[in-house]
Amino acid sequence: MTNFSTLFARYACPLTIATVLLGGAVTAQAQITPTTPPVYPPPAPLASDTAAADQVGQDREFAVPSVIGMGPSKGVVAHIESLSDFKINSTINDRDPAQKASTTVTKNRRAFIKGYIPVWNHPHLKVVIGLNYDREEFQFKEPNNSTYYRNLEDKGLKVIGTQLAVIRPIDETHWYLARIKGELNGDYTSSELDIPDYLKMSGEFIYGWKRSPTFAWGIGAQLGYTFGRQSMYPVVLYNRTFNPHWGVEALFPARVTFRYNASPKTLFFGGYTVDGLNYNIKLREPLMNGLQTLIVRETEVKFRLRMEREIYDFLWFGLEGGYRYNYSFNAFDKDGNKGTLFSLGGGTRPKVIENTLGGAPYASLEVFLVPPRKFLRKTAGGR
Repeated sequence: MTNFSTLFARYACPLTIATVLLGGAVTAQAQITPTTPPVYPPPAPLASDTAAADQVGQDREFAVPSVIGMGPSKGVVAHIESLSDFKINSTINDRDPAQKASTTVTKNRRAFIKGYIPVWNHPHLKVVIGLNYDREEFQFKEPNNSTYYRNLEDKGLKVIGTQLAVIRPIDETHWYLARIKGELNGDYTSSELDIPDYLKMSGEFIYGWKRSPTFAWGIGAQLGYTFGRQSMYPVVLYNRTFNPHWGVEALFPARVTFRYNASPKTLFFGGYTVDGLNYNIKLREPLMNGLQTLIVRETEVKFRLRMEREIYDFLWFGLEGGYRYNYSFNAFDKDGNKGTLFSLGGGTRPKVIENTLGGAPYASLEVFLVPPRKFLRKTAGGR
C-alpha cells in the first residue's frame, strides 16, 4: 500500500511549485512602478465636444416636444365616427324674403385613413411625411324641405391631403416644430378635379423648451381652418407628465387633453377638441339666385372621453365617445369677396345659407399601427 510520504510527494510537490511561481509573479508585478500617476477624475470635454460635461463618451440627448408617458407614435390610422340624429334649422338667403327650412339629420358619418412616414430620423433632425384620405356624408329625414338639403344628401365630401413636418432639436433644452399641409377638400371626382378650386393650405410653427423628460412647452402660430375660414392664431403647446399615472397634452386653443396611464398598454384620455372643416361643393340643383358652387364651413367643439389599448405589440385600437357642439355650419358664395387673411369667422364673403345644428352624442372606433417595441429597443440601444 502506498504510504503517506509517497502521496505527499506526488501531489504536494507540484502544488508547491505552482504556489512559488504565482507568488513570484505577484511579487514581480508589485515591483513595477507606473511611469505616470493615474488621472482622476476624467478630463473635462473640450469646448467643441458635443457631449455634456457629465456625459463624456455618451450620445448627446436632444430636446423634443414629446414627454415620458405619452402614448406610442402612430404610423397608420383607420378611423370611423358616427353621430346620433340631430336637428338642423336653416335660413336660405338666396331669395327675398329669406326662406327658412328645418329637418332632422339622420346620418352624419365620417371616416379617414392616415399614414405617417419618417423619411429622416436623426437625433438632431426628424422629418415626417403624412398622407390622409377623409370622407363625410349626410342624410336628412326630409331632404325635400330645402334645395340645400337635397344637394348635400348622400354627397361624398372628401379630403385628400399631404403634409411635411420637421422637428428640429437645437440642443438639450430648445426645439422647434414646423409643418405645412395641403388638402383637396370638396365633392370632386377624379374626372372633374380642378386643383386650384379645391386646394386648402395650412401650417404651423412652434418654438419650445424641454424642461425635463416629463415637461415640454412651446409657443407659436397656426394658419388653418379650425375656426371656419383660413385664419392665423397663436397657439401654446403644453405636454407634462405629473406622476406615473397622470399627465396633460395640450395645443391650446385647439385641444386640451388630460391623460391617465392605467398601464403601459392601456391609456385613458379626457378633454375637448375644436375642429374646423371647409368644403368646396358643386350643386346638383342651382339655388334661386343662380349659384352653382358654395363653400361650406363647419366649426365644432367635441367634449370627449377616449381609451387606447394595445392588441398586440405593434397593433392598438382606440374607442372614443362624447358630445359634439356645433358652433357653425354655414354656406358662403365661393366667388364672393374673400375678406382678409387674419379675420375670423365668415370674413366678408356673402353668407348664402345660415344653419343651426343641434348638439349630438358621437362615438368612434380607431385601429392604428405603432412601432414595435423590438424596433424601439434597437433604436434606443444604437444611440
